[in-house]
Amino acid sequence: MIPPDPGRRSSPSGPHVGAGWGLLGVTAFSFTVPFTRVAVAGLSPLFIGSGRAVVAAVLAAAVLALTRQRLPQLRTWARLAVVAGGVVVGFPFLTSYALTAVPAGHAAVVIALLPAATATAAVLRTRERPPAAFWAVMCTGSLAAIAFAFLQSGGMGHLHWADLLLLGAVLCCAVGYAEGGLLAREVGSWQTIAWALVLAAPPMLVLAVISVASQPPSATPVQWAAFAYLAVVSMFLGFFAWYRGLGIGPIARVSQIQLIQPVMSICWAALLLGEAVTWTTIIGGLAVVLCAGAAVRVRLKPAP
Repeated sequence: MIPPDPGRRSSPSGPHVGAGWGLLGVTAFSFTVPFTRVAVAGLSPLFIGSGRAVVAAVLAAAVLALTRQRLPQLRTWARLAVVAGGVVVGFPFLTSYALTAVPAGHAAVVIALLPAATATAAVLRTRERPPAAFWAVMCTGSLAAIAFAFLQSGGMGHLHWADLLLLGAVLCCAVGYAEGGLLAREVGSWQTIAWALVLAAPPMLVLAVISVASQPPSATPVQWAAFAYLAVVSMFLGFFAWYRGLGIGPIARVSQIQLIQPVMSICWAALLLGEAVTWTTIIGGLAVVLCAGAAVRVRLKPAP
């Protein structure tokens, strides 16, 4: 049985609290694409995808042990496997390989679809049924984010093989976000990602060893710093806030805050990677932020 949505029965400030936590998580995630682009310049995608999961799993296991968390129930492990497959394995690996072939701005074009995919996954998985106005704002915001990313990156031109990887990453992450948001209401926000990391640790450790044996890491201090951020923040600490926000919910509404992420990612890429910022950044950024704010404010109607 799916637990009731706390966002519907809490005080009026409940949804705003969920949105605040979601915004904090999105801010942490907004550095992921630029820092991955930095890391793949000196580290193999296999090492980045597996190594960041291993480092985060060590931190997660330590926190779980120090706080003496009880093991999840047997039926919960299958759902944790869905979360791990989406956000610990699928998204990191696919984006790491994709960013060896396309720049950060190009990746933001496809990743801008993630909020819409997360909302759709939440609707299919739960009984949340947003009104037509919500979907209208969500579609408008998604189109604005995609149009902004297109203009900023110069357009895709044609479907690159990396785009297929990015589309797969979006689908994996959307499913992991939706399932993780539900689990956060049962086992806790940070506990959800912590147990998912621990569950994925053995195969990720094997892949990390294979990657080191086949291609020993050789990176600059800046590239190692980018990898450290991916492992500690993008893979672990950011999920504390994100799953907390999704847990408070409603999932379909809080997920729309991620419409801001492409704007933020391209801004960070401009500062860190030297990408030019044009007038389209201002116009597109305002459009995406306004649509995301409108989506957060739209009230969800009870399920029929």
